[in-house]
Amino acid sequence: MNPVLLDLGIVKIYWYSIMILLGIFVGGSFIIKEAKRYKIPEDYIINLILLTMLFGILGARLYYCAFEWSYYSQHLLDILKIWEGGLAIHGGIIFGLIFIIIYTKKYKVNTFRMLDIVVVGLIIGQAIGRWGNFFNGEAHGPATSLETLQNLFIPNFIIEGMNIHGVYYHPTFLYESLWCLLGFILLLLFRRRYYCKIGETTGLYLVWYGIGRYIIEGLRTDSLMFFNFKIAQIVSMTCIIVGLIILLIKSRGSRLDNRYNDLENVDEIRF
Repeated sequence: MNPVLLDLGIVKIYWYSIMILLGIFVGGSFIIKEAKRYKIPEDYIINLILLTMLFGILGARLYYCAFEWSYYSQHLLDILKIWEGGLAIHGGIIFGLIFIIIYTKKYKVNTFRMLDIVVVGLIIGQAIGRWGNFFNGEAHGPATSLETLQNLFIPNFIIEGMNIHGVYYHPTFLYESLWCLLGFILLLLFRRRYYCKIGETTGLYLVWYGIGRYIIEGLRTDSLMFFNFKIAQIVSMTCIIVGLIILLIKSRGSRLDNRYNDLENVDEIRF
């Protein structure tokens, strides 16, 4: 699989970059549309998306490079080559979350309300962005057989894309993409429940993505490691625990209190 979409000589456009940008565009569109339901100023939400995206990409890169420091300490300029891959989604989520907390506190906005709006766009963006790994021939699972992949009803172009130097591999990027797509549908339906409370969608996102990533990470052969442990599995387990705690806390009290779909229960944003 050729990772380069367009070679203009001086400039090369990589599939990886295109898929990341497409994921940001689609995810951002869902965030903006949902924010309009609550009459949140468009300038505020666009500013939030752009700055969160920048902090997220920075965090994803720094996170990845930190756990591959033995290489990057000897090749410092390669830290800038994000188009070649090497973005850890957990780093992006952590940095993005920190920024959203700071941003919402600055403008006195309910942080969980904003996170509930953001996570639905985030998970569909993740589903799309994972395809960048496909074009880079990375983030795959262990070697397998052609027959096994065919029995999983995987499209032939993906199977052939997973034929790397004559060896077939499990397309774990696809497994995670489909898990995120299913999670996107689940979160959309869950968020529209009449009794859905502010914060519960965020909790469900953390649990859903944490479970899927923990299982899929067990198959991957390129995991970032901390001693003998896979970092992504440690963070995923943490996400599951935090998500369950959020769901437990937010479910307390009357079902009519603090409802997400109460269009009147929105902070006035002076931006």
